[in-house]
Amino acid sequence: MKSLAVSFFVHGRIRTTEAKARELRPFVERLIQYGKEPTVAHRRLIAARVSPKIVLNVVRMGEKMKARPGGYTRVIKLGERKSDSARLAILEAVE
Repeated sequence: MKSLAVSFFVHGRIRTTEAKARELRPFVERLIQYGKEPTVAHRRLIAARVSPKIVLNVVRMGEKMKARPGGYTRVIKLGERKSDSARLAILEAVE
């Protein structure tokens, strides 16, 4: 979960299985909510849950979404992977 969240905040979107995307969405949205009000306490919560190196990326994304009351991400379904028929999806930030 942690590594997927780091990839999401670095790139702004990730391609993964639908189940992982659905599981990651509330985790990422909570971190973006913390990034909207970058107090010292919120920065420490972000650093504890993800990584101290990613705090600035989360805060920047939170600042972009300051006017939004929620729904910071979207899951786009892509279909099935040929090799194992796993359902793929993209988790991306709404801008």
